[in-house]
Amino acid sequence: MATNWEDKKADFAVIDVRKLTGNFLPMILHKAQQVELHEGVCVVQSFEPKPLYSALRDLGFEHVTEKVSDHEYRAYFYRTEVKKITYTSGADMPFKPTAIVNYKIIDDLLAGTIVDFWEQIWGNEKAAIDLKIKLLLSMSNAIGASRFRQATRELIKAYSLGVTVKELDELFSLFAWNQGIGHFSSEIGPSVVFGVYKQIKKREQEGWDRGKVLDEVMEIFGEKNPHVHTMFKKQKPD
Repeated sequence: MATNWEDKKADFAVIDVRKLTGNFLPMILHKAQQVELHEGVCVVQSFEPKPLYSALRDLGFEHVTEKVSDHEYRAYFYRTEVKKITYTSGADMPFKPTAIVNYKIIDDLLAGTIVDFWEQIWGNEKAAIDLKIKLLLSMSNAIGASRFRQATRELIKAYSLGVTVKELDELFSLFAWNQGIGHFSSEIGPSVVFGVYKQIKKREQEGWDRGKVLDEVMEIFGEKNPHVHTMFKKQKPD
């Protein structure tokens, strides 16, 4: 895509994340929010950083990407509009695909392959299935496989996009039906994903608005929660 700002990109501030193995996305989003109108930033990664495209587009950025080598991509983002960051815009939707960084530790080309697959499933702007429904389907599949970490993340993302408590009520009823009372009682009921559902339902019954509920849920069940985050973290000694 030809742009009228590419001649300015050599002057963009550079964020090189090739050697970073932690969750650097919040840092990139924070810095992007500081970029003035008609200015830009360059992100250097060892694979094409496709998940950044939609996140920064929702903040008002256009982009062009240059492949320098198999292990270096330079994505230039130029701000043409200042948009407010919100959960529902997608830019601040909880739980970006930070686990992709784990694949980069193994191999850059593998990480690039995973990114392409992620984009086909989750970044498809012409998808036939609504994103909220996709998230609930993914959550259901995860619960069926007892992957409660993934299920928790999908539930919170779906709630951030507008899934209602009544929909969650019916969904958890289906889990009891499909998984069986014994499995639901011993595995799903005590799980972190059921804890999120209970917290959401409790707060909505108390009259909290969705944004406030999300803030609390992310504080309790966000990336700081060892049962929810997807990046390796050293455990503190007892």
